[in-house]
Amino acid sequence: MKNQTFSILLFSILSITVLTSFTIFQNNWIIEKHEGYALCYTDMDRANISEYQSYFEKGKTSVEKFFSNPFKTDFSIYIHPSRKSLDSTWQKNWNMPNFKSQCWMVASGVSNQLDIISPKKWESLACEHIYSDSTKTQNLITHELVHVYHGQYNVSPDFSDVVGIDWFVEGLAVYASGQCDSIRIKDVKSALSEGEIPEKLANFWSGKLKYGLSGTLVMYLDKAYGREQLISLLTYNNLKEITETLGVTEDDMLSGWKTFMDEL
Repeated sequence: MKNQTFSILLFSILSITVLTSFTIFQNNWIIEKHEGYALCYTDMDRANISEYQSYFEKGKTSVEKFFSNPFKTDFSIYIHPSRKSLDSTWQKNWNMPNFKSQCWMVASGVSNQLDIISPKKWESLACEHIYSDSTKTQNLITHELVHVYHGQYNVSPDFSDVVGIDWFVEGLAVYASGQCDSIRIKDVKSALSEGEIPEKLANFWSGKLKYGLSGTLVMYLDKAYGREQLISLLTYNNLKEITETLGVTEDDMLSGWKTFMDEL
């Protein structure tokens, strides 16, 4: 009886010790608890996790600095070992059982979760992304963390119910993550000089210049109206609310943005 009691006690102690560091569920996810988020990965990435975590920590700090506030709630980061794993998550979350991601798609962020293909497998599982380019890797991860932050304040936490503001959702992530770089700004300025700019904001998040168009538009809002006003727009899910808050029409916003770009 004493041996049995001791065995039960020992098992309980070991179980508590394991659970405080990580948990392995039946789906083989290893879950690590960190301040503000849970890091979820498979055994394949056990050796990479500290390296990846530095990117997540830096991105989280950068996002909170940009918005001058911490994330509202804790969230999870899932590092997927394969595209099939990522697709299965998106199929379930988006209620699209037949969805197949395109090769450039490697990550997504909503209010409670960031999903990403294991960055060290981008070269074999994706296109347009190179993990060894540390600046672009950091910016991409920060981009998705901006979506997580934005989703926590938006009336549509997963952005499934936004109307006419894809440019704002994506442009905010482009701008706040540092992806709105000099090359993208130059490309947009060239398109402006050649008259190749969409006439409606709803079309800004489209075509090969969508990152530059949307990112510079949010940059303009930040510079013209201030960071506090920009942050106040996070809750909105439609263009009308944004324009009414800023006290402008869509045409006014486009005109102001064009002047801003000309002067950059």
